[in-house]
Amino acid sequence: MTKSCGTPIAQQSIATPLPGGGSLHLQRISGDPQGPVVFMLHGAIENGRIFYSGNGKGLAPYLARHGFDVYVADLRGRGKSTPPISRGSSFGQTEAITGDIPFFIDAIVKLRGRVPQQWVAHSWGGVLLSSVLARFPGYGDMVGSLVYFGTKRTVRVWNLDRLLKVDLVWNCLCYLACAIAGYLPARQLGIGSDSETVKSHRQSAAWVKQDAWVDSDDGFDYGRALRGVTLPPVWHIAAQNDRALGHPGDVRRFMLSAGAQAVRFTVLSRKNGYLNDYDHINMLTHPCAVKDHFPQVLEWLRQHATEQHEATRSA
Repeated sequence: MTKSCGTPIAQQSIATPLPGGGSLHLQRISGDPQGPVVFMLHGAIENGRIFYSGNGKGLAPYLARHGFDVYVADLRGRGKSTPPISRGSSFGQTEAITGDIPFFIDAIVKLRGRVPQQWVAHSWGGVLLSSVLARFPGYGDMVGSLVYFGTKRTVRVWNLDRLLKVDLVWNCLCYLACAIAGYLPARQLGIGSDSETVKSHRQSAAWVKQDAWVDSDDGFDYGRALRGVTLPPVWHIAAQNDRALGHPGDVRRFMLSAGAQAVRFTVLSRKNGYLNDYDHINMLTHPCAVKDHFPQVLEWLRQHATEQHEATRSA
């Protein structure tokens, strides 16, 4: 049990066995086990710890202290999901979209029933969640809203950070590291907090370059599929000092290309009234976030959870 100012919260580590061996990990962080459900998904070369810490810091504990029942995922091989990514890991983002994420959602449904959910993602996690909604539009009826922090699919901004972080590191050095190690050891290289498989790196690197949003395994066209469905309302949050990994211009481009939905767009900057010019990571980890934009995220999620609950009850 973790205590802070406000409601005490409980953290529970849930490992769900996979049919082929290993397990997927969910961290349940709850101030009310019957409260509104939030599902959180991390991005590339990271894991669920972008949203929480053991001592109660982060967006997930913040929401839990305000009555939410929060579930933070570790995609296959990342974080506390087992086994960790290694040379023999052959899965990629197709498996995350078609297997891991539906598996997480089903695990939450088994715990809480088919109650409304709000989905929150950081960086590439938002691309994966939108891809899930494209492939499985039935989830859209269960999801009340989306909040994406620094989510872009393509990188079109031109600046020095893009040349260094995307063109040199992600598109060149990471391919070399994959060839040598048999996977991308991002933490050991000092470029991330967790590893990626060769396949997941290859697939995401291709999507960053290409206008087409198509699965390399089976040719599923996510962009075309999204044009045929109405998605839940989404709030895209970008950071002023995010110069390449989620540049505000690239975040806006993704927002405009990712289907028909009600949208909100915010850049976290002093110019826009926030306490800091945030970057790609500290938009979720900065000590000021808890009194700056986290309360706004709380109100967004609370509003949409309430609206969805009332709509479900009157249907």
